[in-house]
Formats: sequence, C-alpha cells, structure tokens
Amino acid sequence: MGKKQKQKIVLPPELPPEVPDDEIVVSGEDLEFVEENPDYAGFVSNLDTKSLTKHVIRVADVKEDALESMYEKRQLRKKAIEKEKEEENHIEVEPVDALPVKTLDGKLHYRTVPKALGKLDAESEVEATAVDNGSVAKLTKPEKRAKLKKLRREAKKQGKDAAQEEEVLQAPQAEVLDEVKKELSAAEANEKKKYRLAELGTSLLEDPESNIKSLREMLDISKDADHSIVILGLKSLLAVFKDIIPGYRIRLPTEKEMEMKVSKAVKKTRFYESTLLSTYKAFVQKLIALEQQPVYTRVATRCLCTLLEAVPHFNFRENLLAAVIKSISSEDDVVRKLCCAAVKSLFLNEGKHGGEATVEAVQMIADLVKAHDCQLHPDSVEVFMSLSFDEDLGKPESSEVDDRSKFKNSKKKRKFEEPNKLPTNENKRSRQETIAKTREEVKADYMAASFAQDAAELRRMQTETLSAVFQTYFRILKHAARPRSLTGSTSVFGDHPLLAPCLNGIGKFSHLIDLDFMADLMSYLRKLAGSGSSLGSSAESDAQCLTVTERLQCCIVAFKVMKNNLDALNVDLQEFSVQLYGLILEYRPGRDKGEVLAEALKIMLCDDRQHDMQRAAAFIKRLATFSVCFFGSAESMAALATVKHLLQRNVKCRNLLENDAGGGSVSGLIAKYHPYASDPNLSGALASVLWELNLLIKHYHPVVSATASSISTMNTGNNQTVHINLSPQQAFMQLSREQERFVPASVFKRKKGSGCSGAASTRTKVQELDFKSSPDENQVKEKLAEQFSIINEMVKNERLRAELYETTKCLAVYEEYKKKQKRRKIRR
Repeated sequence: MGKKQKQKIVLPPELPPEVPDDEIVVSGEDLEFVEENPDYAGFVSNLDTKSLTKHVIRVADVKEDALESMYEKRQLRKKAIEKEKEEENHIEVEPVDALPVKTLDGKLHYRTVPKALGKLDAESEVEATAVDNGSVAKLTKPEKRAKLKKLRREAKKQGKDAAQEEEVLQAPQAEVLDEVKKELSAAEANEKKKYRLAELGTSLLEDPESNIKSLREMLDISKDADHSIVILGLKSLLAVFKDIIPGYRIRLPTEKEMEMKVSKAVKKTRFYESTLLSTYKAFVQKLIALEQQPVYTRVATRCLCTLLEAVPHFNFRENLLAAVIKSISSEDDVVRKLCCAAVKSLFLNEGKHGGEATVEAVQMIADLVKAHDCQLHPDSVEVFMSLSFDEDLGKPESSEVDDRSKFKNSKKKRKFEEPNKLPTNENKRSRQETIAKTREEVKADYMAASFAQDAAELRRMQTETLSAVFQTYFRILKHAARPRSLTGSTSVFGDHPLLAPCLNGIGKFSHLIDLDFMADLMSYLRKLAGSGSSLGSSAESDAQCLTVTERLQCCIVAFKVMKNNLDALNVDLQEFSVQLYGLILEYRPGRDKGEVLAEALKIMLCDDRQHDMQRAAAFIKRLATFSVCFFGSAESMAALATVKHLLQRNVKCRNLLENDAGGGSVSGLIAKYHPYASDPNLSGALASVLWELNLLIKHYHPVVSATASSISTMNTGNNQTVHINLSPQQAFMQLSREQERFVPASVFKRKKGSGCSGAASTRTKVQELDFKSSPDENQVKEKLAEQFSIINEMVKNERLRAELYETTKCLAVYEEYKKKQKRRKIRR
C-alpha cells in the first residue's frame, strides 16, 4: 500500500470484424418483432451515423500514446469553446468597480457579470418554463409564438433599463470631466496671464515712453477673479511705478495750453505723463479699496507703504498718507509695523519731499488721536521719536552778516571821503532798488542751483510740526489726568496706551517747548505722579490710577524738563522726590519695569546737584531696605549702586555705617527714625543704621555680595573699587545679563593656601568667594526655610494691605454718604 499503484489505461473495446452488407441475413422473426414493436426500434433511425463512422475512423489504427494526446486536445478544445461562450454571455467589470484576482501563475483574472437577457432560444425557454410548471407535455405552436412575443417585450424593457442605468452612471463622470476641463483651461489662462504680465512689465522697464499703454492692460489683468493673479498684478505694477515715476510732480496742461500748437516731442511727453498719472491714480484707488478686504489687506498695505517711501514727492501723496495713517494703529501686527516704518521713513528722509510730507503726516496723526480719544496703539505716537528739529533754523548766516557789515562800512567810507557830495533822494532810492533787485536775483539763482529751500519756509514747516506734536502730547496728558467717569470705556490697548510714548517724547523735545506752557506741563506731571493706588494716597475713588512705571516716568520727565531749561525755570522738584520716595516701596519686580526705576534713580538722585543730608540719608536707608526685600533681582544691584553713589557724595551720611550703641548719628533735627514716613525730610534716617548690608554681604550672588562689602567698608578707609563708576542703569543691565547665565553653587569650597581667618574676608575677585568652612546641608535647608517663611509673610502682608485699602476706601465712601445725608437734612 506504501507504493503508489500505476494508473491503468482503459482501452475502448475491439471493433467487430467488418462484414459486407451482402452477406448480412435478417431472419423472419426479427422482422416480425420490429413490425409489431416500432417504438423499440425507432431510436435506430435517429442515430447519427456520421459521427459514429467519424469517431471510428479517427480512432482506428492509432497508437495508445497518440490516442491520449488526442483526448487531451479534445478536452482543451471543449474548455476553450466554453470560455468563448462565457465571454459572449458575460461582461468584464471595470477595475475601478472591482479589483482583479491574481492567480498563482501571476496572471490577472478580471471579474465578469452576465449580460442582460436578450433574445434567447425559443425552444429552450419554452422547455424551461414547461419544466418549471411541472408539465412534461409539449406546447403548441400558437402558445410558443405568444411565449416568444412576451420574451421579446421583456428583453426590450431590460435593454431600456440598462441604457438608462448606463446614462445615470455616465452623468457624474461627464460632470467631473467638465470640471477638470474647466480647471485645466483656467490654469492655462492663468499661466498665460502671468506670462503676459511679465512681458508687459519688461517692455515698460525697457522703454516706458513707447509702451506706456501697457499700464492699462496690466491694471485690467490685476482685476481678475483669481487671488494669485491679482496679487501678482499688484506687485508687478508696484515694481513698474517705482522705476518709471519721475522725480517731479506732474502738472497736467490746461485747456488753453492744450489749444496751443506744440511739437511732436511735446505731444508725446504730454500723452506719456497723462497716461502715467491716470493709471497711477487708478492703481492707488484700487489699493485703497483692496485694503478693506481681509484677503488683500497685507498686500495692499505693503504696496501703499512702499509707494509712500519711494515716491513721497509725486502726485496723490495725500491719498497715500491718509490710507497709511488710517492703519497705523491696526490690531494686525504686520500692517501696523509696515505703516509705522513708512511714516518713520518720511520723517528721516525729508530730502525726498522737502518736509511737506512730514507736516501732513504729523497733523493727520494728531487728528487721529483726537478722533479716537487717545485710545490707540502706542506705536502710533511712538513714531514722533523719529522727528528731528533744527534749533538754529532762522538765524542769519555768517555770510549775510558779513555782507551787511561790509556794505555799512563801505557806505561810511564813501561819506567820509566825499563829505561835500551829498546824494539826492532820487539817486538814493534808485541805488537801493538796484541793490535789492541784484540781491534777489543772486539769491534766486543760488536757490535754483543748490536746490536749497528757503529758511522762512523751513521755519514755517518746523513750527507747524512742533505745534501738532505738542498739541498731541498735551491732549494725551489731559486725557490721562481726567477722572474715569469722563474718559469712558477703555480700549483693547489698555487704560492709557499713549501715556508712555507721550512722556518719552516730552522728555526728548522738552527744550523746544515754549516757556509759557511750562507751568501747565509741570502741573499735569505733578498731578499724574501723585495719582497712584497707594494706601496713603488721598485720591478720590473716581480718579485715574496710573501704574508705578507710568508715575516714575512722570517724575523722570519733570527732572528732564528742569535740567534742559535750568536757566529759565525756577521750579521746586521736592514733590517729585517725595513721590519717588514712596514709589520705591510700591515697586514690584516682574510687574513694573526695572529699567525705568534705574533711570529714575540716576536722574533724580545721582545727577541731582542739590545736596540735602536728611533727604540723602532717607533715600540711602530706603534703598538698602529695598535691596533686602528683593533679594535676587537686578533692581537690588541698581539700588546698591545708588546707595554707594550717595554715600560717596555725602560724607556725613557715612555715619549710617557705624554700629554704635546710639544707633547711628542723632545729630539731626529729628532724633527718631520713622520708616513709614511719606516725606524723606521727616523720616529721621540719620538715627538709623544700615544693618541691611550685613545680610547682603552673605548674598548668594558674588556681585551683590562684593558690592555690599565695599559699601560697608567705605567709612574705614579700606574701600574697594567694585562698580565704583557704574550708574544704576549700567548696574541693572549688567546684573540682568549675568543673572540669565548665572547658576548659584550649592556647595562652596574653601580655596587652598588662603590665609583668611576673619569672618568677613576681603574679596579681590567678583566671581570667587572665600568661606571659612563649607556649609552643612541642614544649615542650607534652615536658611532656605527662613527665606520662604519671610516670602510667605510678605505675600500675606500684601494681601492684608490690599484688604485694608479696600476697607478704608469703603469707609471713606460711607463717610461721604453720611456727610451728604447731613447736608440734605440741614437743607430741609
């Protein structure tokens, strides 16, 4: 059984021997049986003798191997015929609808679906229906004809349904094809427009006078519905206009000039200028209209700003300025920066427009600030910082003075040489007229040759510019000083968005302010510097509350104005010093700007020429306390630099460094220290001691520690030179930069070979620290815990102070309410 048995080939039976027909004899019994039973012998007449004889003839005299191959070929032929019939009766499904099947030999077999029923063989259909009905009897001819008609009708209906289905399926395909064709045609059209724009722009740049008509075609292309074509057209027109616009304003000829006969060159120039001006006007109007659409806002703004910077001398400058300044306070950062940069370029490059655009821009900004009630972005007023003014404008030049003096001297010489010849009045007038005419002609020729502007015109423009600038600044100060009930709702930019750039501008141009307005300016600054939210302020609940930074800027501006006009002003700045004394305690790092505080310390304390010992001692003590409160900030370093500067200038204040039993110097008028006094002259700081320096010596940052150590040794003669020449601003900037990359060490090692045995060793280098022994981890934890507890207490104190302020505020309102009730009762 383990071996496979060989398959035996079954051969057909052997054929009977061939017998001639003449020798065949049929018996009578056989004939009788056939005649009696015709049904049994009827099948013989229906035999296919041809196929039998053919089969017998094909198989005869054939070997066994050839016979097997013949059978195989016959089987293959049958399969091929069946496959052809299936292909005729079936339809291949498209690969989109049904994926093909891949056979093992790697061929793809596509699926097929049977065709709709068509004309079938009548007899087969009839037989099939008969079998289904269970009847074996044959149908008659009329029944067959009726059945055939019915089948044909059904076939026609099925054909119509199939055609409708094909139409329904082909309809969306046709729509998709139409859309694809439209897209392809639109893409081709866009490419043609792009090439056309490039051709027109190149031809205009090569020869603008001959191809000036191409500008209108470019403008028409830029009106396309496609966004990309519009943007490309605007950029192309911008590049062309920047290149071909002349360096002068175009004046169109009048009607009388048009009636005059001129040469062909003049006609060509007129046509060129008129076409250029009309197209440029249409382009500017299109940019202004597109600026209102969000899709083209940035592109249109960029084109307007570029034109304003490139050709501020050309026509329609007023339209460009109005569109740019309208968006100078936009909430979109890109648009706002573009507009501010364009306006600053006008202010810095006055040679392109002669200063006229500067006057117009400043006046438009002033009107914008007035229209929006000072609720604009700070950049809209910050652009004034780019203005420059000539202080010597209008003064007579040295050459003119020399000419006048020479003319007077020559006149005196003539009188002295010829005393007997007195000139008549007519000769005198004629000589003066000729001299005046000659001077005018020489001056006109000089102005035409040098392209210089008249000094009177420059003086007029500068006066108008200054008037508009200071009008804007004073309007902002008045708005900030008004009560909240009158200012209305705040904008998205804050309560006083323009106050900071306004104060910076006043500080820069304070030397140009008329002295008649100084008193009003100082009163506004004094009012704004005192309108804070401190506990000790007596401001009403409806008053404006400025931030600490804004109040510090008011104090800085007041001192700058006093410094620039020192000879003409006699203003007492004591009130601003009092405000600074209180603002030092209200300052919070992170919330307020440290550079503003450092600038205030430099201008108001370091650069102040007045030396008052009581006031200097009060600021020294408060700044030392400030340094301890903000232990790790750059503001502490600025405060220490100010303390050191004040101690170097006021030698008597160094008694604060002594730690005697009496508690410092008590030789002043006030023998007791009042740490919460609002006036520095009444604080009694000379009766205190700078114990804060002892804590700052142990600071983790080596710069702060070294500075505190140098200050503590100033009274002993062993003063160090650490940061001796640094101002508060420089100290603040240096420590803020070092703080970013400084990492405090957790373990401090004693340097080898150092012979330091004292508790407070002298530090020769800022970045190296000497300790008697490395601190223990537990000690570090205890110190950190103490610092965190102090910080928590400070936070609690802040919260309690805020609650106390709200309570006092409510009590004040309640007291006012009581007073009003009493007044009403009295009136009744």
